[in-house]
Amino acid sequence: MRYDRTVRLAADFPTAVAAVRRALGDQGFGVLTEIDVKATLKAKLGHDMEDYLILGACNPPLARRALQADRAIGLLLPCNVVVRRDGDTTLVQALDPDTMVTLTGLPALQPVAAEATARLDAALASLT
Repeated sequence: MRYDRTVRLAADFPTAVAAVRRALGDQGFGVLTEIDVKATLKAKLGHDMEDYLILGACNPPLARRALQADRAIGLLLPCNVVVRRDGDTTLVQALDPDTMVTLTGLPALQPVAAEATARLDAALASLT
């Protein structure tokens, strides 16, 4: 089962990160958390790797609706969006919101997942 929604960009990493932030914002998502995996692994383990950033994106109205359906859904929030170098390109990957429905089996989450999917797909489409 695929659990990601991915686009490949011909942009450099800093340009891609800025574009992703704008695209998410245009769809009502704010970035609540940011994990610079490359810097963390270098600092903690001395390990070198490609640019890799995890953005914790949240659309508050959607998060509220999901939490009303299932308080434990916070385990799957915020929606992680990864921006990472892959050779000469940059990949942008978002967790497929339908994963919430699949993992929980709760039909009440389907409308929330559908709207989140539409918004994330619009954000990703605006990048290409």
